[in-house]
Amino acid sequence: MQASTADYAQRPPSARQQQLLESAYRYALEHGLAELSLRPLAAAIGSSPRVLLYLFGSKDGLVRALLARARTDQLELLEHAGSPSEQRDLSATVELVWRWLADETHRPLLGLWVEAYARSLVSPDALWAGFARQTVADWLTVLAAAQPPSRRKTKAGAAQRTLALSVLRGALLDLLATGDTDRTTRAVNQHLATLRQIS
Repeated sequence: MQASTADYAQRPPSARQQQLLESAYRYALEHGLAELSLRPLAAAIGSSPRVLLYLFGSKDGLVRALLARARTDQLELLEHAGSPSEQRDLSATVELVWRWLADETHRPLLGLWVEAYARSLVSPDALWAGFARQTVADWLTVLAAAQPPSRRKTKAGAAQRTLALSVLRGALLDLLATGDTDRTTRAVNQHLATLRQIS
């Protein structure tokens, strides 16, 4: 008897479930989520569609688990960028984030993030609902923490970090589309020069 998604949500994750989730996550980083099919996924990670359905409740349940796993990686980056161990202003934080985004080893994760972000915009159903909005909120929170408290709470401060996020996101999309690290980095650096003049 197949478990429901609700049953899956109520069960604590088992070691096998965690292991398969990590394997499925690595598979998704390489192949994406849009055309995810349980049969080739299961074959690639040494499982079966029946086992995956039992452990995750449904294909949608598995995709939600994969989105949560991707979000964990993103939040680890955000935690590092917002670490109080080293005081950073907004320009230094943007520079740190861009170095991470431009690192070629992170392309698979970022490709998966862009796919999920876009699906959240065009298919705002229960599976993808809120992913893009929460991503924006997460990044703006980190950028706000890098601003002086007196500026953070102003409309000008909100506009400043929104612009910084827009530059980062736009440069990232361009980089993923073209692979042109030098040009996109120069564009980000030009914005950083403007930020430093304002600071």
